Amino acid sequence: MTFPPSQTNRAHNLRIVGTFRNETEPANLDWQPLESKLLAAAAYDGQRRRLYLRFHSGEVYCYFTFHADQYRDFLDAESQGKYFLNHIRSQFPYERLLRHR
Repeated sequence: MTFPPSQTNRAHNLRIVGTFRNETEPANLDWQPLESKLLAAAAYDGQRRRLYLRFHSGEVYCYFTFHADQYRDFLDAESQGKYFLNHIRSQFPYERLLRHR
């Protein structure tokens, strides 16, 4: 199985989980800038249990069924990039949103 270039990257493996939509991120999110080589910012919607991650490439992904305590652990991690790779990527259903401009 091959994927178009925009769907293959080091952060996601579409053979495990994922969908793509032409939706944009909600406008009322409180984005937290991150000091990470991989991630630029994160936002969390506690009511819907959704984690939004903006990568330095400008791509934004939404991760579903993400609990508030997991978001706190993510923000408190020594490396948010490593936490993402070990505890979020391939662990939660997600969708890719329109690229941030």
